[in-house]
Amino acid sequence: MFITPAYAQAAGAGDTNSMLMSLLPFALIFVIMYFLILRPQQKKVRDHADLVKNIRRGDTVVTSGGLVGKVTKVVDDDQIEFEISDGVRVRQMRQMISGVRAKGEPAKDSKESAKEAAKDDAASK
Repeated sequence: MFITPAYAQAAGAGDTNSMLMSLLPFALIFVIMYFLILRPQQKKVRDHADLVKNIRRGDTVVTSGGLVGKVTKVVDDDQIEFEISDGVRVRQMRQMISGVRAKGEPAKDSKESAKEAAKDDAASK
């Protein structure tokens, strides 16, 4: 009625080339998504893992909550302790560290720093 017999006969034949061409856009979208989204995200995760693994005493760190402090002690593989103010120390999970602002030398013990300060005072007099 609406479709002539010639068109109806041509529609029945399936071609493998046309099926491949219909799947090609989906494969192309996946490849583009891999290079634009997945690879940069994997690199970012890998860089953050390296950053967290290499935290040591004396580094100035920024947490994901916005606290900034100096690392005083590496407790274990999961936690660090850092000082946010004089005498105020906080324990934090390593994975919650968002950045390291300044790489520092390892922090000195308070006894050693007091002895050095006394030596500096004596030398200046």
